[in-house]
Amino acid sequence: MFGMLLIAPAAAQDVSRLSEVNTPPAGLAGQVQAGGSDVRSLADWEKKRRELRKEWQEFLGAYEFSGLPLQLQVLKTEELEDCTRTLISYQAEPGRIVRAYLLVPHGIGQGEKRPAIVAFHGTNPRTFDKLVGLIEKPERHMGLRLAKQGFVVICPENFLWEKDSYKASTEAALKPHPGSKGMAVMLADGMRAVDVLLARDDVDAQRIGAYGHSLGAKETLYLAAMDDRICAAVASEGGIEVGFSNWDAIWYLGKAANQEGFEKAHHDLLRLIAGHPFLVLAGESGKGSADGERSWPAIYAGHQVWQAYYGKPVRMGLLNHGQGHSLPWEAGEKVIAWLKAYVANRNMPE
Repeated sequence: MFGMLLIAPAAAQDVSRLSEVNTPPAGLAGQVQAGGSDVRSLADWEKKRRELRKEWQEFLGAYEFSGLPLQLQVLKTEELEDCTRTLISYQAEPGRIVRAYLLVPHGIGQGEKRPAIVAFHGTNPRTFDKLVGLIEKPERHMGLRLAKQGFVVICPENFLWEKDSYKASTEAALKPHPGSKGMAVMLADGMRAVDVLLARDDVDAQRIGAYGHSLGAKETLYLAAMDDRICAAVASEGGIEVGFSNWDAIWYLGKAANQEGFEKAHHDLLRLIAGHPFLVLAGESGKGSADGERSWPAIYAGHQVWQAYYGKPVRMGLLNHGQGHSLPWEAGEKVIAWLKAYVANRNMPE
């Protein structure tokens, strides 16, 4: 279901000032063990990693339909200045169809392979419209901005808008899967979006990344942790740890996440991501921020695994723009720089 870990080789060049985002607070040093006291080698960690991922799969009730025909349909196509914007639909699972916008840059030559991004939208009544440039200010058009940089971008619509309320949508999506969490549906849908990209002749299977803001950051976190086809990712203001935002909602992990004695922590997910570049974008010091300095312990858990088994530099970190639950233009530029370095330039010569 989730593949083997394929470590992202060094990009042709790291992002500038990598040390500004990958240097943890001094007080964290030595606080977290790299995968557990029983892990002493890379082989041990690979075994532990498989076990850890299976534990999370069992907790989520995860499922997938990668062998299912996509039944892809084109609903609408528009030619923009830098790309083609196409509204598509495809089969996410038996009996459930999802929509997505697909942004394909102009000028892709025959036989040319491009890097690609799965871009997840935030909580908005018009779902993916922001990402593809249909509403809001240009700084929020991250799908379009990435397409202008040469990425093929898919922006899938979250299932929460399939019915007349988030709760009703979740109950309908989970009805065929008793015991599963809402996050399992989001994860499966994210993996299905990767399947759509891989069905294209112009997408490089070794250069697929993920980006998301808020709700989309949560999806990005889980997809990066559970699907090794994602070689690098950026999660913006999702609330990286379980207690940081509404992870206890029925459409995420459910009420168990807010109960005393809940033992799951997203430290595990950062450990699973280790080896693949991952950036947390935070807005601490601003209104309504979900991530900030408190996000470091979870990120540091990934650091420890990376340093112990994958060498240096550690390409995991925190960038705090300090402007709340938003996406300032310059922060978006740094997201793009991260994805260009670790997705677009992956395996590319100097």
